[in-house]
Amino acid sequence: MSGAPVPQGRYLPATRHGGLIFTSGMTPRAAGVLKVQGPVRAADSPEDWREAVELACANALTAARGQLHGAERITAVVSMTVFVAAEAGFTLHSKLADLASDYLFAELGAAGIGSRAAVGVATLPGGAPVEIQIIAAAG
Repeated sequence: MSGAPVPQGRYLPATRHGGLIFTSGMTPRAAGVLKVQGPVRAADSPEDWREAVELACANALTAARGQLHGAERITAVVSMTVFVAAEAGFTLHSKLADLASDYLFAELGAAGIGSRAAVGVATLPGGAPVEIQIIAAAG
């Protein structure tokens, strides 16, 4: 993952309050360009969407890391919300969220696993299939 996520509107990729970092919702974009579009179809396997989930998650983690000072690191992912733009009948939202959890575990170890929600929605910005937002602790 190279470079900070490029905002698609009037917002910051992440903000910090004390030791907590809050990211904006991140979609599977690289250099501001949406790389994968949805919606997730009822018959799709979660694996079909691994690239999209990992890119969105990488963007969220990059945005969070952009708020670190000096030798600080992410000490915990406190919470993660995974929004899935899925057609009616898709019920594996939590399996897509598992892909994001797997990515964070690979990057941060046990500190990458916190509470989470997987939420189905009708649409997401730009036609993205997933959007991921995290709250992280820094130290």
